Amino acid sequence: MSGQQEQHVEPGAGAAPVKVMVVDDHPMWRDAVARDLAESGFDVVATAGDGEQAVRRAQAAAPDVLVLDLNLPLKPGVQVCKELVGANPALRVLVLSASGEHADVLEAVKSGATGYLLKSASTAELIDAVGRTAVGDAVFTPGLAGLVLGEFRRLASEPAPATPDEPGAPRLTDRETEVLRLVAKGLSYKQIAERLVISHRTVQNHVQNTLGKLQLHNRVELVRYAIERGLDTDESTGT
Repeated sequence: MSGQQEQHVEPGAGAAPVKVMVVDDHPMWRDAVARDLAESGFDVVATAGDGEQAVRRAQAAAPDVLVLDLNLPLKPGVQVCKELVGANPALRVLVLSASGEHADVLEAVKSGATGYLLKSASTAELIDAVGRTAVGDAVFTPGLAGLVLGEFRRLASEPAPATPDEPGAPRLTDRETEVLRLVAKGLSYKQIAERLVISHRTVQNHVQNTLGKLQLHNRVELVRYAIERGLDTDESTGT
C-alpha cells in the first residue's frame, strides 16, 4: 500500500474514531495497511497473522471493522468471519484478498462479510471502503456486487429453511419495508438515504430494527429474506 491518500471519509469526525483490526499473514502487508489506516484517522486496535490469533484478539479488542484476508494459517478467513460475526452480529467485516474468484467472494459473503475488496485496490480505495463499511455499506470491488446480488436471487429461488414467518410473526412498518426493498435491490445505505430523503443514521436504525424483528443476523440474511418475498421488484408491497 502506498502512503498517498485522498480524503474520501472522515472516520473520526464528530465521534470516537472507528476501531479497526487488520488480519493478514504477511507482516509487511499487514503493517502497511495498519499504518495507512491509522494515518487516516482510524483507531487500529489490533492486528493478527493467523486465524486462531485473529479470533482471540478480535474478541478482546472489540473492533468495529475487521479487515480480513481469507488465506490464513491455522484457521481460514471464512471460518474466522463466521465465528466472530456469529458471536457479534454488529461486527463489520471487509475482506481484503488477492483472490477475485467468484467462489471465494460468495463464500466470504455467506460467512457474514459486509464487503470484499481486492488487494489491487489503491490506498485511497481501501480507506474509503473501511469508512463505508463502518457505517454499514456493503462495499465491493467493481464487478463483484452484481455477482453477489445474483447469488442472492439464485438462493431465493431455492426452498428456504423454515423460518418464523407464520401468523404472529412481527410486522414491519411501511418505512421499514421500503428500506428493505431498496436494500434488496443492492442500494447502499447512502443511496437509500438520498432516495428516501432521510439521514444515513435513520436508514441504519430501520435496518437494525428490521433485523431484530425478523430474527436475522446480517445483511446477507436480510437480502435473501427480501428477495424471497419479491421485494427486489418495483412492485409496491404493503405490510
